[in-house]
Amino acid sequence: MTRFCLNTTILLAGIVTIAVPLALVLYIVAVEALTNTLPIKTQPLIRPWLWLMPALLLLGIFLVYPVVRTIIDSFYNATSSQFVGLSNYSYIFSDTSTQGSMLNNLYWIIFFTGLSVAIGLMMAILSDKVRYGGFSKTLMFMPMVISYVAAGVIWRFVYAFRPPGSPQTGTLNAIGSAFGASPIAWLIDPLTNNASLIFVGVWTAAGFCMVILSAGLRGLPEEVLEAARVDGATEWQVFARVTMPLLLPTIAVVATTMIINALKVFDIVYVMTSGNFNTDVIANQMYKQLFISRDIGRASAIAVVLLIAVLPVMLLNIQRFKAQENR
Repeated sequence: MTRFCLNTTILLAGIVTIAVPLALVLYIVAVEALTNTLPIKTQPLIRPWLWLMPALLLLGIFLVYPVVRTIIDSFYNATSSQFVGLSNYSYIFSDTSTQGSMLNNLYWIIFFTGLSVAIGLMMAILSDKVRYGGFSKTLMFMPMVISYVAAGVIWRFVYAFRPPGSPQTGTLNAIGSAFGASPIAWLIDPLTNNASLIFVGVWTAAGFCMVILSAGLRGLPEEVLEAARVDGATEWQVFARVTMPLLLPTIAVVATTMIINALKVFDIVYVMTSGNFNTDVIANQMYKQLFISRDIGRASAIAVVLLIAVLPVMLLNIQRFKAQENR
């Protein structure tokens, strides 16, 4: 049976590997043959749409349709069999656990975004001041290569807690115990658990911020910085009055990207605490409603709320990109 499944998988992989490129070539040939039969003046108007048709079709199937379907399901009951109007949304905004999730997402937006951008900017500036900057940037970017799931697993071992008097297997508590400190339940204590999760997010995202901000720093006009130094400005004054104002558009783009990541955060919370101990977030609430409570309506409503929260930030990011391109 196992051998049959393996052979079937190999056969399907071979078919896909050959069929997809072949279908694409045949589509291109058919499109060009069809376009060439049209009047010459019409060809430039029709050809782009025919070339875009496969991408638009896939976009409609895998993006537009799910969004529309989710919005429709948010107005129905748990099994999508009865129209319930706005009751799902009423439940979301009145449920204490969902309110707690929204508050935690607010913490993520403030601290995750602020710390990621600030640490990334600091690493970008300092790494540009040393000879081994390229090597240091590689080391600092490495956490970004690790998936959020893997990062969550790693830091769960780092934060591991055992009762006082027991051998501590967690890295932080083991170090603390070596110096006589009491072990801390990093992921259980309400005073530390959300901060601990946010720190893991910052650990993974700061490298990304560093790379983008470092590119922004290298794009600043060197003559302006040198003119400020010639006029007697200290390095701090050059940074505060010249570098920062010129770098603000790049910082804004990085910050909005981090805000979107904070709103969508799921992996770290799910892997490390599963949303327990008051660490739940909106995306994890959606997962629980859909796969644990089996309530399609409420899960869809949470997804719509999350979409509405992310949408303004995405539009702001797009506007900033357009503004930079028009300069």
